[in-house]
Amino acid sequence: MASAKSILFIGGSGIISAASVARAVRLGHRVTVLNRGRSTTRPLPGEVETLTADASDGDAVAAALGDREFDVVAQFRAFTPDHVARDVAQFSGRTGQYVFISSASAYQTPPARLPVTESTPLHNPFWQYSRDKIACEDLLVRELRENGFPATIVRPSHTYDRTLLPTTGAWTDVARMRAGRPVVVHGDGSSLWTLTHTDDFAVGFVGLLGNPFAVGDMFHVTGTHAPTWDQIYRWLGAAAGVPEPELVHVASETIARVLPEVGPGLLGDKAHSMVFDAAKVKALVPEFGTTITYDQGAVEQIEWFDAHPGAQVADPELDAAFDRLVAHARAL
Repeated sequence: MASAKSILFIGGSGIISAASVARAVRLGHRVTVLNRGRSTTRPLPGEVETLTADASDGDAVAAALGDREFDVVAQFRAFTPDHVARDVAQFSGRTGQYVFISSASAYQTPPARLPVTESTPLHNPFWQYSRDKIACEDLLVRELRENGFPATIVRPSHTYDRTLLPTTGAWTDVARMRAGRPVVVHGDGSSLWTLTHTDDFAVGFVGLLGNPFAVGDMFHVTGTHAPTWDQIYRWLGAAAGVPEPELVHVASETIARVLPEVGPGLLGDKAHSMVFDAAKVKALVPEFGTTITYDQGAVEQIEWFDAHPGAQVADPELDAAFDRLVAHARAL
């Protein structure tokens, strides 16, 4: 690393951000984290300066920051154009790089061709979350072109840590597997899904911070590990002590009708094969790559959940809905 940077993380104890904060500290950067409070699940390193404010409250953020300046501002907690517009006003002239966490779900869904690159069109008719992220990106690109605002856009895909199970039912799926009951897998289970461990994401992400060649550009920071959904469920089952879980395949549209709360994220993201070309970020951060595959990640997750019984929360309504979906599939 050429020199240490002063980095402000807005949100720094989340699934994606916590590992990046830890890596930035290990690399010698001066790290400040602004969030609502300390996380007990992902505690911050002792070297981190902490500021307390709700990231969605512009006045509270302004009061917490005062007139401070940072080499880099990494925004993990902005989801609407109004919020990003406040950030532009807040940080114009006060940072050398503003890094906005967008989402790979903003890419064309379903993608016309694979692998997805940074030039793949942004279009998601299924999920409002993704459309809001696209609108945020549009605002930043306009500010970059018209006013020179030093934006970098980062699009993570499905990034997980030990606490975030990737399947539709999360712990409910694990509980069903361990009870010898079938679990529901969307589609035919053969679509490809990129999973990136947060420790791998952190390598690519932190490598872009303070990098002058990243300013004014956009990158997805995703691994190249893209197993099928059947593999994901089986690896999770094996980690949970169930090497051959019973998988029942149900059309994604049917799941979305029965479980409308998961519909947008399923139809607007997980139902489609998503494989990424990571060449662009690797050109600036050569050390970035997949070092933790999900067969390993699943073991880490189950070990964590087994050590934290309070986190083993199965949803009875979701469980009942899965029973209805299984009965529907078997009746076909």
